[in-house]
Amino acid sequence: MTEAPRLFLVTGIPGAGKTTIGRLLAKRFERGVHIEADALQGLIVRGARWPDEQPRDDALRQLALRARNAALLAANFFDDGFTVVIDDVVIGAERLGIYERRLAPRPLELVVLAPAREVALRRDERRDHKYVGNRFGDLDAEQRQKLGGLGLWLDTGGMTPEATVDAILAATPDQPS
Repeated sequence: MTEAPRLFLVTGIPGAGKTTIGRLLAKRFERGVHIEADALQGLIVRGARWPDEQPRDDALRQLALRARNAALLAANFFDDGFTVVIDDVVIGAERLGIYERRLAPRPLELVVLAPAREVALRRDERRDHKYVGNRFGDLDAEQRQKLGGLGLWLDTGGMTPEATVDAILAATPDQPS
């Protein structure tokens, strides 16, 4: 019997572990897909704008575009029977709403990786690529305020990646075997 497909949106500030956890979580399923939103942003070879760059309206438009594209890919994979794990920095209801609207009526499971800000910044400093904590570390308080109470929140500061995936699966229905 094939397991029913699921949709996860894993978020957190830079350094929270979204990409590591997203990939490991997808591997736990018989048919799993990991969609890294930053990789979709990287498809823009000229004219790309990150959220803190100018012109700000263009940067925000591109951020919404990447969320729409991630949702489109996720819907296609999900509809073909894959469990999909999207990892993206989602700070408030507006960005979350893009995913919810584009993926409806499919069930979306929000997982917020929420280690202490200092832990996430330390992790970000240790990466050999895309070190961005110095630019986006202030998002922690904003995310807690705007998304607090939504989805599954995990303080992963003292957890291994494997233990984090175990905790996600233990806290959400329809665990894979």
